[in-house]
Amino acid sequence: MNIILLGPPGAGKGTQAQRLVEKHGMRQLSTGDMLRAAVKAGTPTGLEAKAVMERGELVSDAIVSALIGDELDSMGAESGAIFDGYPRTEAQAESLDSILEARGRKLDHVIELDVNEDALVERITGRFTCASCGKGYHDTFEKPQVEGTCDKCGGHEFKRRPDDNAETVRTRMAEYRAKTAPILPVYEVRGIVSKVDGMADMDEVTAAIEAILAK
Repeated sequence: MNIILLGPPGAGKGTQAQRLVEKHGMRQLSTGDMLRAAVKAGTPTGLEAKAVMERGELVSDAIVSALIGDELDSMGAESGAIFDGYPRTEAQAESLDSILEARGRKLDHVIELDVNEDALVERITGRFTCASCGKGYHDTFEKPQVEGTCDKCGGHEFKRRPDDNAETVRTRMAEYRAKTAPILPVYEVRGIVSKVDGMADMDEVTAAIEAILAK
């Protein structure tokens, strides 16, 4: 099974992808991760990408397509793929169809984790972690049992990611909508797009995704 998992940063896409990997043995294909790995490994596609980046240019769709093709070729035919961060344009969507078809595969589902922007801002901006052990907390949803003291290690120092602020989150949301909007109609006409409430409990989101995959 081959799926595209869509969702803005903070929607829980990474968590759900990892659960699919663990349960179904699928491979998460993140274009950024694949690009870094190919450059590090010195593959022909990686060397080509490295040369482009060293010139300060953007990696072309052709190179990204080659990366995806290489990754699919390295997988067993029985392994499914989760596409993360690709495609982002109609041209890339058409390219992905060709890549899959050439390998006897097809796209089965496009699943979007639907989020409420204001609620997502609250979810992300409220996050903080223990500086000692890394346990995660939230201003509203998961406070330490004793204020100022980590439940896990007893530490008293906490930290927040600098980009976990409302302005950054809303900018990411706008970018996500701009990049995702063009490709959804391509798949909607095929009847393979499903929306899941990304604001629900993680286990509920997982159950909803499993129900879609079982169709």
